[in-house]
Amino acid sequence: MSFPIKTCVVCGEEFELRPNKPGFANRCPECSEPEDVSVPGAPSLDALVETADSGLNAERRKAMRDMLYRNES
Repeated sequence: MSFPIKTCVVCGEEFELRPNKPGFANRCPECSEPEDVSVPGAPSLDALVETADSGLNAERRKAMRDMLYRNES
């Protein structure tokens, strides 16, 4: 059984689209490899998102508490 031949949208090379190939279906295996762009000593993106989310979550909790427990007199 032959696999379909695709053309990579990044480099233009032809490759076989095999099952369980990591990455994107329109990119060759070389172009699908993740790039390591981490800088030593810099905070990770996950840490930055968690910090921003904690402030938003606190605001959400406050808004829900105000809506649920406001006095309607």
